This record gives sequence, structure tokens and C-alpha cells, in this order.
Amino acid sequence: MRVFGVDIGGTGIKGAPVDIEDGTLAAPRFRLPTPQPADPESVARTVAEVVAHFEWTGPVGATFPAVIKSGVARTAANVDEAWIDTDVSAVLGGALGPALAGSEVAVVNDADAAGVAEMAFGAGRDTSGLVVMTTFGTGIGTALFLHGQLVPNTELGHLEIQGHDAETRASEAVREREDLSWEKWAKRVNRYLSTLEALLWPDLIIIGGGASRKAEKFFDHLELRTKVVPAQLQNEAGVVGAALYAGGDQTRARPAPRPARRRGPATRPPGGRRP
Repeated sequence: MRVFGVDIGGTGIKGAPVDIEDGTLAAPRFRLPTPQPADPESVARTVAEVVAHFEWTGPVGATFPAVIKSGVARTAANVDEAWIDTDVSAVLGGALGPALAGSEVAVVNDADAAGVAEMAFGAGRDTSGLVVMTTFGTGIGTALFLHGQLVPNTELGHLEIQGHDAETRASEAVREREDLSWEKWAKRVNRYLSTLEALLWPDLIIIGGGASRKAEKFFDHLELRTKVVPAQLQNEAGVVGAALYAGGDQTRARPAPRPARRRGPATRPPGGRRP
């Protein structure tokens, strides 16, 4: 089954049809710059251009850099504040019109979408326990999974660390803006991840976003007790995750592993038979 995935970011809007059975793109993704200002009308118009590029008709899923509750944005990170309390699904649906073929646009937080994709087809596949996905890009996004089940809308990129919002010190955009060396930036990332580690005690941390493509430059400088791995789907994760969400496969949930049963000493009832 194919579903169209759109990834709305602070600097770019990209999309492609996705085969949600195996998580592959059915065509090379198409990208346009995020309009400035990134107000609802301008963003919706750009999303419509991306979808129209493929002459797509059918279900569409879209990521959005905000807390999303029932299709409505409750925050606005790196987009215009006019989005706050706006029904993102309705706005995008109005711009796409007949392309949706009667369906609605399924909207999901951008980091949650990337996490869903990684848990289904990437670095978190077949991983039980507590998994944290962190995306380092324009800001810091997070997605939290327990035995594959998504806990939506975590905003752990905004933790206050040493008096600062974490993403204002450790995002990839900050590294580029302040021209930090990879080693110096890694110390900030390590401080942030150590805070997450102390709060959550995860079994795996997946690092995504643009930084995941440069893992060899900073992973050796991280000092954490938790296993840390780079995302595998990289720039395709948001598109794939949006399509999975729209296709109804939102979590790829797995049951919690059963603890090993501890056996006590064998006892025999009267007559010599085991119970």
C-alpha cells in the first residue's frame, strides 16, 4: 500500500509516496524551501505544490513541528505563531482538496514521525524496553517509545539545563551558527543526553536529524551508559513516518517481554509425584 508522506520543517518541506509495507520511497522525494513567514496559508500552499509534483491522489500524512492534539497545533516551533490552536489537518486538507480523494490529512509531531519510522524500519527495529529518539536539526525534537508504543508529544528538547533551553545550546543549528568544533558541540550534546539518561534510564538512544549523517565526527566524544546509535533513515524518516501514521500503522507496538520465571526448589507432594 502506498501513502504520501510530507515532512514540514523549519527550513524545508519535502514529500514522496511511500510503500508502507517496507518503508521505502516509491519515488525520489521532492523538496521546496519553507516559506518565510511560515504562516498557515503559505505553508499549506507549499505542501500542495509538493503533493501536486507527483500528481498524487489518495491518503496523505504530514509531520509538523509542534505538539499536535487531534490534528490541532498547540505550540509552534520554528514556524509562525499563527499556527497555535490552528487545525493543521483542516488547513492542509483545504489546500490539497481533490488530491485527498475524500480522506483527511493525518498530522503528527515531526519527531514522533521520525521515531515511528526508525522503530518500524530503522535503528529501533525489534527493540524492546524504553527507546528515546532525539532529532538534532533546527531545534531538538524527541520521541519516546515503550516496547514499541509511542508516547506522543514529548517536548524533551526544551528541558532546562544550566539555565538554558536545551535546544538553544545543543541543536545542530546552534553548532553551525556558533561555528563550534564537533568536539565542543559533542560536549553540549552529551550534557543534554546525560540529563535525559538520568531522568528516563532508557535502553537505547537514537540520534536523528541532520546530525545523524555525521555520526563519525562526534559519537566518539559521547560518554553515556546507554547505547547510542545513529538513525538509519536519516532525511527520509519524517516522510516515511508521516506515511505510516496516515496508513494507520502508528506505533508498530510490541508486547513487553515476559520476565524469566524464577523457579524455586522442586517439591513433591505425598505419593512422590511432582505438582
